[in-house]
Amino acid sequence: MLDGFTEQDVTTPAGARIRARVGGSGPPVLLLHGYPQTSVMWQHVAPELAREHTVVTADLRGYGGSVPPPGTEDDPAAFGKRAMALDQVAVMAALGFHRFAVVGHDRGARCAYRLALDHQEVVTALAVLDILPTADVLDRVDATFALAAWHWFFLAQRDDLPERLISADPDGFFLRGTEGIFTEEARGAYRAAFHRPSVIHAMCQDYRAGATVDRADDEADRGRRWIRCPVLVLWGRRGPLGRVRDVVEVWRRWAPSAVGHSLDCGHYLAEEDPDGTSRELRRFLSASRAHP
Repeated sequence: MLDGFTEQDVTTPAGARIRARVGGSGPPVLLLHGYPQTSVMWQHVAPELAREHTVVTADLRGYGGSVPPPGTEDDPAAFGKRAMALDQVAVMAALGFHRFAVVGHDRGARCAYRLALDHQEVVTALAVLDILPTADVLDRVDATFALAAWHWFFLAQRDDLPERLISADPDGFFLRGTEGIFTEEARGAYRAAFHRPSVIHAMCQDYRAGATVDRADDEADRGRRWIRCPVLVLWGRRGPLGRVRDVVEVWRRWAPSAVGHSLDCGHYLAEEDPDGTSRELRRFLSASRAHP
């Protein structure tokens, strides 16, 4: 699905093993996927960016072909975005890239903006797809959000309740409502991953971390630290952020230079509108190189 890309596993200093795919040539850009996907979600966008960039797609800790450090599987903090960001810094360094742009969608975007906050000397440009910062999302929770994004609260439940319930019908849980969005090849890759109990557990731990350590890290930084690199914010007009009027304004509280707009699609930008997503990212990355 990513012709011309080579696949390799990188073991980080913390002991995580991260599955990465590398292709193209030019300034490096790291692509981070969302839930419940893997790096295969970039199958249409990555080749377009690889025309001008060295593109690295990586599976987040616990997702796809990546595994967390031994002995951390039951520690939600090990699935916090600060820990995931450290994984990706280590992956890029192992590949020879010590400064790079980052593009993230959904959970990958949460890792990406944490990476840009914690490692400002490393990130040259940041693009976030279809999210607001975690603390801002949780501050805005109302009945409408709770009903639409109920999985946030279900997956974050303690003990193994969500894991046991999801395991009864993983396809029905993870793929419900995605007909016509994911290609058959992508659906196959996602199914191969989330039919493994360890991946289901990692996804739940990701959301448990979001409700605890990620929120706490955001609250500690909000109004005290800012993302200084160029920032592009994209979201789907027909997705959940299509109902939010101040998307860019929220991001400017974290990244004063943030710019952005919606695309005519739903939540899964790179899979619903790969041409538009590729076009916007190529334009942004080119401008970021021209004006460092």
